[in-house]
Amino acid sequence: MFTRLANPARFLGLADRLLPWLAGATVLAFAGGLAWGLVLSPPDYQQGDTVRIMYVHVPAAWLALSIYLFMAAASVVGLVWKHPLADLAAKSAAPIGAAFCLIALVTGSLWGAPMWGAWWRWDPRLTSMLVLFFLYLGYLALWAAIEAPDKAAQAAAILAIVGAVNVPIVKFSVDWWSSLHQPASVMRMGGPTIDPSILWPLLLNAAAFHLYVATVLIWRLKAELIGRRLRALGLAIAEQT
Repeated sequence: MFTRLANPARFLGLADRLLPWLAGATVLAFAGGLAWGLVLSPPDYQQGDTVRIMYVHVPAAWLALSIYLFMAAASVVGLVWKHPLADLAAKSAAPIGAAFCLIALVTGSLWGAPMWGAWWRWDPRLTSMLVLFFLYLGYLALWAAIEAPDKAAQAAAILAIVGAVNVPIVKFSVDWWSSLHQPASVMRMGGPTIDPSILWPLLLNAAAFHLYVATVLIWRLKAELIGRRLRALGLAIAEQT
């Protein structure tokens, strides 16, 4: 499968078949997850209705980390194996990851204001997440600043791989340093500590966000491939004239 998808034409055919199903599943998951989380689920006994921010904040934070890891892995594949779609996949994922990182920071501030009494604290988790956002911006800036696509892909790939060291720092910052941020309560060795009435809508919203990312990523990668074809065609026409 890895080798077969190296063929852009084969990937575009698969994308055309997958996109309608992914888009439909995304709409259904969001409709159910947001209605369940924002309307039907009970308020938390300590946080009250403020807990509903979690249904957006937590999936956004998960995706900000996982998308960056995806970019780093794709960058390794692009540098080592010269997979023709790897660098484009990382490039296509970067704006999505940056958007979710920003959403995580903003919703975290909205939650922190009533819980901590401040919109921002230089907490290890918040600070390392801000660093991750700057890494996303730096990656996008490299693609925009370097005109030669091959050189831009190589420079951006190196940044993505080096910057991946920040991902475990974000993940384990609450365990390594004194932090105002709560420790892991869903993905932990002893199992989730969240009540099922809150856990299940959270997981459904997380599934909806992941389906959205898959849909938009395939759509963006398809657009990148078509754009590359059009540029190549334009250059060929220009050379003939």
